[in-house]
Amino acid sequence: MSPQLVFGLNSELVFNLNIAFCAASWAVFAWNFIWPWARNQPRVEALRPLLTLHSFRFLGLAFLIPGVVSPDLPAAFTHPAAVGDLIAAVLALLAMAALRTPIGMPLAWLFNIWGSADLINAIYQGIAAQMQAGQLGAAYFIPTFIVPLLLVTHFVMFVLMLRRTPTDAVKTN
Repeated sequence: MSPQLVFGLNSELVFNLNIAFCAASWAVFAWNFIWPWARNQPRVEALRPLLTLHSFRFLGLAFLIPGVVSPDLPAAFTHPAAVGDLIAAVLALLAMAALRTPIGMPLAWLFNIWGSADLINAIYQGIAAQMQAGQLGAAYFIPTFIVPLLLVTHFVMFVLMLRRTPTDAVKTN
């Protein structure tokens, strides 16, 4: 399948530009709004909204639904991306539920490592399978809008977990 032209531009170029601009925009957003708040919070409180965001990773199951995506979308991409996202969502929920317990931080680390690796693997599988942007159908906004946000917030979580000590106290009013 050859890429179509959009306003004289190759559709794959438009797809990649969407991803690049969205990643830059989410990074600016995180720097200006997420990080200033999160850096002043105890680690548990800073991680809670980020884990909540990632609990919606089950949306990756959309890659398995015919009509949402093209039936030509390579299974080498769809199956690992969908299952990996579902596992990430479950891990995010478990980590969030356990944050105030002794297993909370290990679960947060497990989630963050798994979730990051899952996104990197999905990107690799999409490239290796020569996925075309048009094959994504309605799921186009997952890799162009949601994945950049998830990658940025994974980075923020890694920074938070590395810079805080395990003895962080939760703020009380």
